[in-house]
Amino acid sequence: MPKRDLAPIGAPCWIELFSSDTDKSRAFYHELFGWTSESAGDEYGGYINFAKDGTRIAGCMRNDGSTGAPDMWSIYLATDNAQATCDAAIANGGTVIVPAMQVGPLGTMAVMTDAGGAGVGAWQSAEHTGFGLIMEPGAPYWFELHTRDFDKTVDFYRNVFKIDGELMPSPPGFRYLQLGAPQNAVAGIMDASETLPEGVPAHWSIYFAVENTASALERITKLGGSAAHGPDDSPFGVLAGATDPTGAQFRLRGES
Repeated sequence: MPKRDLAPIGAPCWIELFSSDTDKSRAFYHELFGWTSESAGDEYGGYINFAKDGTRIAGCMRNDGSTGAPDMWSIYLATDNAQATCDAAIANGGTVIVPAMQVGPLGTMAVMTDAGGAGVGAWQSAEHTGFGLIMEPGAPYWFELHTRDFDKTVDFYRNVFKIDGELMPSPPGFRYLQLGAPQNAVAGIMDASETLPEGVPAHWSIYFAVENTASALERITKLGGSAAHGPDDSPFGVLAGATDPTGAQFRLRGES
């Protein structure tokens, strides 16, 4: 399955786990996906890099509770100018949480909320070009934004991350836009105004590829995580939702 040297502008390029127990998280994802992990060192605040078959796949940083945020997975989208992306985010109804900040020789990061309130990162790559595997077991497969403010959110990503999309044919009352479509879809935006439970904010979800979704769910529960929903057959594979041992939510996509 594909390796990737550099993500297109506007596409997801890095994923990051915020964990209150990094040792537990390292053990869980090692057993579930076969990831290895290593600390980036004190100069990067003890940041942890996960790898799959020797290729960088994700990051992990400790959640010390000071922000009040839950343990969770988040994504970064590729940009060629992090500062300009921050400026555009503010101009298009977003809020900058972490201003554009150089991370040594690796690149420049920023974190913001989009026009619908979902958190999203921006990454301007230098030495660090993001995850190098996609759409194979143990690697990210798909990225999906659930939002209550579909129109403003779609405009936000078009204007801020310079990536357009195409609405998929769908039943009345349901809207789903594929970013980068039709030939090179990289993520989706779902109108979740009728499906997001009260109190659940707009958010990005990450689907990880597995060979067999039901088997992966069983393994997750044995490793201390929990199954949230599924497995469910769909035109795009067998899908499910799960939670890791510290409460971070993620999704699965399998061939069976």
